[in-house]
Amino acid sequence: MTASQPGGTAVDAEEYPILVEQIDGVQVITLNRPRARNAINLATAEAIAAALEELDSRVDLVAGVITGAGGTFCSGMDLKGFLNGERPSLPGRGFAGIVEEPPAKPMIAAIEGYALAGGFEIALSCDLIVAASDAKFGLPEVKRGLVAGAGGLMRLPRRAPYHLAMQWALTGGFISAEDAYRAALVNELTDPGGALEAALAIAKEIAGNGPLAVKATKQIIVESVDWTLDEQFVRQRELSEPVRGSEDAKEGARAFTEKRAPRWQGR
Repeated sequence: MTASQPGGTAVDAEEYPILVEQIDGVQVITLNRPRARNAINLATAEAIAAALEELDSRVDLVAGVITGAGGTFCSGMDLKGFLNGERPSLPGRGFAGIVEEPPAKPMIAAIEGYALAGGFEIALSCDLIVAASDAKFGLPEVKRGLVAGAGGLMRLPRRAPYHLAMQWALTGGFISAEDAYRAALVNELTDPGGALEAALAIAKEIAGNGPLAVKATKQIIVESVDWTLDEQFVRQRELSEPVRGSEDAKEGARAFTEKRAPRWQGR
């Protein structure tokens, strides 16, 4: 079996820690260590970071999806590597090459099976989560005398009700996909095996929109959390006005009046 790595080079899929595909403006990253339940080692973190750099640098890619091979998403850090002194964290990007610096473009997590510890924290660093109905989430670090240090404790209370987030983090127990959906942590539930297809459908819908507008929209939503009331519209204009004056904005208006699909150029 062959696939591609960041940059488009063909590789033996079984020897590369992630697989990368580009489908209709969407980059799909598949964690490819199923025998290790897609645990993250240093090589995987470096590969994810390279893929995200490619996603952000390519005009033809508008959104991303991250998923796992073999029926599970990710079990967290590779403990064998950890015991050998390996830390799957990169300067500036953090654990798995994503949790401290997610891509500037929208990223969707497609969850089958387990998303635990660092695997859950990868999902929480994404903008949307699609999960199979039998998926399980969790931050079990406290059960091992550890602290979930890859963003989960900061992001979870912003994604789910405070008291639920506190219970889940302090007990370290499993969170069912149904409970996560009811708490609005998960955008969409699917039948088992259907998470990637559903995530791709959302990502393709995003990718059909103006790429500059999509990127700026995500940036405003993410950054406005820290804006004061007085600076909100000033900061928003700094990001929205360049898009309003872009060639893509003119193309969007032309396409609407001419009743055709727009041809985005990313400028």
